[in-house]
Amino acid sequence: MRERQAATVPRRNSRGDECRAGFALASALLTLALLLAGAGEARAAMYKWVDEKGVVHYTDKMPPEAVDKASVELNKQGVPVKKTDKALTPEQRQALEEEAERKRDAARAQEEIARRDRALVSSYTSEAEIDLARNRSLQTINNVILSAQAFSEQLNKRKVDVEARKAESQGKPVVAVLDRELESIELELARQADVIAQKQRETTAITAKYDADKKRWRELVAAKDSTKAASTANAGGTAGVPVAGAAKK
Repeated sequence: MRERQAATVPRRNSRGDECRAGFALASALLTLALLLAGAGEARAAMYKWVDEKGVVHYTDKMPPEAVDKASVELNKQGVPVKKTDKALTPEQRQALEEEAERKRDAARAQEEIARRDRALVSSYTSEAEIDLARNRSLQTINNVILSAQAFSEQLNKRKVDVEARKAESQGKPVVAVLDRELESIELELARQADVIAQKQRETTAITAKYDADKKRWRELVAAKDSTKAASTANAGGTAGVPVAGAAKK
């Protein structure tokens, strides 16, 4: 009987060791799972977003219906680390592109104005020079007008002469030739009249241009003189201020 009991003791010790080993393994796995869960929570992001009703939400992930909305990603301390703007509609994107193009156009227009201002100030030193440039341009145009008017006067004299010859040649074959000549004179008179009208329009435009240039030149010179005077006044005002730490005489 004792021998039988002695034989069974090692078997009970073996089962105990197996149980203790199983508990140790389970504890290790549980500890690892808790560590991994803690690490996952430490890495998990928090998102702040606003729905259509203006309600602010804080979630650990963006729901499908809020993917296109503006959101802020927060770290575990609640500090924003990433901002995502709201997805634009095609209409909004087009409006932004049009606004950007308007700004580019405005910048180009402003640069053109600045370029013209620089050219204006560097081209003239007085209003008299602007008047002289205007008169030269107008004189060239006026010469064309006078030439066209003189030619038109000659054409009108020729027209009167041809009409008189036509009246004297009624019923003769030469009348057809005179008719063609009168037609040619009329066409040339119309062309000269167009030239005169065009040059008169140019005269009006050039006069307006130089008047605007003179006005702008006055403004630029006045602004330059005002800036220079202010600079001189500031320099004069600081000239009499004693320098700190200067030796007293």
